[in-house]
Amino acid sequence: MSRLMDEILSRENMAQAYKKVKANKGASGVDGISVDEIQEYLKENWPGIKERIKQRKYKPQPVLRVEIPKPNGGVRKLGIPSVVDRIIEQAIVQVITPIVEPHFNDNSYGFRPGRRAEQAIIKLLEYLNDGYTYIVDMDLEKFFDNVPQDKLMTLVGGIIKDPDTESLISKYLKAGVMVKGRYEETNVGTPQGGNLSPILSNIMLNELDKELEERGLNFVRYADDCVIAVGSSAAANRVMNTITKWIERKLGLKVNMEKTRVTKPRNLKYLGFGFVKMGDKWEARPHQDSVKNFERKLKKLTKRSWSISMDERVQRLNWVIRGWINYYRIGRMKQNLIRIDGHLRTRMRIVIWKQWKTSQKRYWGLRKVGAPEWMAKQSVGFADHYHGASKTTGLRKISKEVLAKRGLISCVEYYLN
Repeated sequence: MSRLMDEILSRENMAQAYKKVKANKGASGVDGISVDEIQEYLKENWPGIKERIKQRKYKPQPVLRVEIPKPNGGVRKLGIPSVVDRIIEQAIVQVITPIVEPHFNDNSYGFRPGRRAEQAIIKLLEYLNDGYTYIVDMDLEKFFDNVPQDKLMTLVGGIIKDPDTESLISKYLKAGVMVKGRYEETNVGTPQGGNLSPILSNIMLNELDKELEERGLNFVRYADDCVIAVGSSAAANRVMNTITKWIERKLGLKVNMEKTRVTKPRNLKYLGFGFVKMGDKWEARPHQDSVKNFERKLKKLTKRSWSISMDERVQRLNWVIRGWINYYRIGRMKQNLIRIDGHLRTRMRIVIWKQWKTSQKRYWGLRKVGAPEWMAKQSVGFADHYHGASKTTGLRKISKEVLAKRGLISCVEYYLN
């Protein structure tokens, strides 16, 4: 057995992979074994699995196909490997990452250690502010479903140079998929959802990066989302046509010509960001679709019909608010957040009003937050007409400060701090 495979199967590496997969939680695969049950399963079965891997006899289980609805219609096909296979895939990733990373391009930001979407946006803004304002927005059609496995494995072999590891990776590509209880072969593609897929996609698309760099083009890539910034409309159209042909001829991938286009920054949506010119400078901001999606999540979490404790509701809201703002922090969004904050507080007042239930409790609650007697009585008079009650001055006494005492963070303040 090779030194590399020894490293992958080492106790330390497998323990680290186990911890990572356990922390990520996630659903069970086709065998139904959950993350919580995996430790017991591995105690009994790991020695045999390890031995089969060493002898190249291990057969990964098919992935479980699930379909996730996309916000703009259609579905994204995800493949959920068994928890055992997720751990083995993660162990492979941990060992091959330091080997493949030096081969990758500086303008590739997706699924790489120490890199994130924010850096890709900052790089794109550099190009825009240098005058490269014609954007070739490339769309690879169902990239993860259409990767030619032979081509991919040739590229993997060229970097890793270890037949044992290559053989195991190839088995994961060909493990098959269970769709509604029926087995299907996977002779093309790499299942989206597997721990190996991100690094394999970067190995494949690194060839595109090298080609774009060789041509002297300004580009940014995050996984299969690639944009190229050029200085004129004619150059952009020429690049779009020649790169499309190159991708289809050299990589065996299909470019979606309905979505691939030449556009200007104002009409571009990239990694959830839109772009706006302030004076003579281009800046990023959350795209309007991203803002609407954020508002939809907050609306769902503030449904008054949802029976959940206030503490848990506030905790979930705070998770969503922090996560969204942290991702989009480099963008201009103060005005949007002021509006969202106001709407969120209104919905939270309605939730509290419903939880108080009786007129007596509502009167007591409003008096407690500082509403004078007449004001509390006026609000109580609206009974279960929630939106009417929410507009009264009495209910507005459930102020930002009162909600903050209950633990709810302000979107604006979190953004500005």
